[in-house]
Amino acid sequence: MQHAPARFLDRTTPPKIVTLILLAGLSALTMNIFLPSLPGMAAYFGVSYGLMQQSVALYLALSAALQIVIGPISDRFGRRKVLIGSLILFLIATVGTLLAPNATVFLIFRMAQAVIASGMVLSRAIVRDMVADAQAASMIGYVTMGMSLVPMIGPVIGGVLDDLYGWQANFALLLVLGVGVLALVWTDLGETATLRKVSLMDQIRTYPGLFGSRRFWGYTMSAGFASGCFFAYLGGAPYVGDKVFGLSSTEVGALFALTAIGYAAGNFLAGRYSVRVGMNRMILAGTLVTTGGLAVLTLLTLAGLSGPVVFFGLTVFMGLGNGICLPSANAGMLSVRPELAGTASGLGGAIMIGGGAALAAVAGVLLGPGATEMPLILLMLASSVASVISILLVIRRARHIGA
Repeated sequence: MQHAPARFLDRTTPPKIVTLILLAGLSALTMNIFLPSLPGMAAYFGVSYGLMQQSVALYLALSAALQIVIGPISDRFGRRKVLIGSLILFLIATVGTLLAPNATVFLIFRMAQAVIASGMVLSRAIVRDMVADAQAASMIGYVTMGMSLVPMIGPVIGGVLDDLYGWQANFALLLVLGVGVLALVWTDLGETATLRKVSLMDQIRTYPGLFGSRRFWGYTMSAGFASGCFFAYLGGAPYVGDKVFGLSSTEVGALFALTAIGYAAGNFLAGRYSVRVGMNRMILAGTLVTTGGLAVLTLLTLAGLSGPVVFFGLTVFMGLGNGICLPSANAGMLSVRPELAGTASGLGGAIMIGGGAALAAVAGVLLGPGATEMPLILLMLASSVASVISILLVIRRARHIGA
């Protein structure tokens, strides 16, 4: 079967997939590279660890908020201009973190670094600009497969740099990488969006067109609940590893890589088979893989057969399922109104991050003193089941319309 050729609109050079991978990867790296440095940074600035840890929460909060407006702005002014502007602002913010005289100034510039979220949002929108639905899911799969390596190696690199040169080395690396990505975007990434001469407020007024679409909500909820079980895992697994299984921080960190490996494998399968299998069926397959793995984990735990190998080992299926599901779910969000791909990407991303952060907070509440791993497992299973229901509703509606 012949596929429609990719569209390149008003450009000097077509974007290479490595450009999109590095854009999304820089956004992910900015989020987690400095985590091993937090205790040292608290001592450096003479503040509590809890205050320093706010650099994570504030970054995520602003990142979610920015994703709502980055999409409409890029639909109006173009992906290229928004990305170049965002990268320049990111570099200024990164210099600010390096020169910050106190924790307050550091936190302000750290929040400003969240502008790099445009790389994650617009890399997906650019893919959807260029190719059709199934091909978009395939290409997003390859982009996020490359990006999935960052959470695995980011904290490791950050820890080594902190031991050798101090916490500032992490932000110096981000500065160097930011300059490199800016140069790559400048030379490689032309404009992919079909620009429309409307104001930002006119763009925002198109939100009801997305919010009123059952397909948009179906794809968004599938992605949100699928990734939500992973966010819950991130919020609760350190407690389970330390308090329930008595593992060291090094052991927990190594076991976290199992999920990332599963995610990378799932992204590879998405990139290879999305065009052949179809978007909706790939989402359903991914959510069923995750739900099946968590169901087995639940049964084994109820049978008293749980342990660190069972608990962390079966999260490979969660990573695998998310890797299969999320590229197609993201492509589905953008396909509802292709002319609003940037808006849909930003709204969908904000909903996913906001919902995931809420589930991570719930996991923290459930895992009080003396708790076992079961509340976390049930929360993850419930979220995954909700993702299956969401995509089944999309499939049912598609069949009804087709009939």
